[in-house]
Amino acid sequence: MIRLGVMGYGSRSNSVVRHALRRVDPDVRVTGIVDPDQAGVRARLDDCDRNDAQFYPDLRTMMRRARPDALMIGTRCNLHTPYAVQAAAYDLPLYLEKPVAISMTQAQTLERAYRKARCPVVVSFPLRVSPLCSMTREFINRDCIGRPEHITALNYVPYGTCYWEGGYRDYNVTQGLFLQKATHDLDYMMFLMDSPIVRVAAMAARGRVFGGNKRAGLTCAKCREQDTCPESPANRQRNQSGGTLKDHLCPFGKDCGSPATGINEDASSALLEFASGAQGIYTQVFYSRRDAHRRGAIISGYQGTLDFDWTRNDLKYIRHHAPFSDTVKAGEGLSHFGGDLELAYDFIGIIKGRGRSRTTMQDGLRSVYACLSAKESAEKGRFVKVRQID
Repeated sequence: MIRLGVMGYGSRSNSVVRHALRRVDPDVRVTGIVDPDQAGVRARLDDCDRNDAQFYPDLRTMMRRARPDALMIGTRCNLHTPYAVQAAAYDLPLYLEKPVAISMTQAQTLERAYRKARCPVVVSFPLRVSPLCSMTREFINRDCIGRPEHITALNYVPYGTCYWEGGYRDYNVTQGLFLQKATHDLDYMMFLMDSPIVRVAAMAARGRVFGGNKRAGLTCAKCREQDTCPESPANRQRNQSGGTLKDHLCPFGKDCGSPATGINEDASSALLEFASGAQGIYTQVFYSRRDAHRRGAIISGYQGTLDFDWTRNDLKYIRHHAPFSDTVKAGEGLSHFGGDLELAYDFIGIIKGRGRSRTTMQDGLRSVYACLSAKESAEKGRFVKVRQID
């Protein structure tokens, strides 16, 4: 049996345990939990965990009493760093949700804590290890396109309203969607280009679509406009436009924040310079719906172009100097396009002493530093250098 201690057992942690870790090893058991919402956690727990799982007030107490074999951090984003710094002292395998930090102070604190730590970390970057992204990297490694010179990555999010109608609307927790969302994408872009991002120029649109003047705390059930508003559960269902079909907070409310006080961006983009000299472009859009959904990248070199998209679920290879093009199809129906399962194999392998992480703390920090630079660039309107780590 693998005894797992979890800090923050929300829906994401529950999904990783239930659908990824236990698929790799059915003997994973949640035996220790640090989470103030005991009622909510108990409702999520699998039957096999209900008798053994105990709640503790803090990590130190859980370590002493539950004696876990490995740790998982799935708290709200602003608490990832504080718990990860504490976990560094115990040298246990750690599964850490992204982003690993939400500020420069947190990121540098985390960097210092893990310089000499022997704690092996798997950061939740499933896109990097998804089969489609891994196949793209294999094509690059085989020199199919020559030296990669340019990458364009797109993320048109069809469920973007979740960042304004639930806990993610709290800007103090997210610090914006470069950190909350782009941390995935900038990581896989650096992985594919085999080079860190060193300079960023970015821009962001805030308060143009979501946010607004509706009263704080307003929900659809209490709104006089629910018959005409496209975001009401009834109209979402009628229009098949996606999003929760339950009553929810208004995405046009004052309590979403504002450009002056802080609010998640409706869309944001970044121009990227890699240490190799290659260039990149990244764009994320959060008001897209239905078939507008796209997430993937185009990578080009002198010899050819690779174009993959997780929504299409394929990889296209175009030769520049020969009249041939290929399309590779990927498997379907897996969480995060198969990446969550790959991370589970890595984490279980590390726990059993026969594996290694493909998404290390250093990878998590490189992504956060790039995202923080993008955030600063969008705020200040200039190029920003990215802090580098060894």
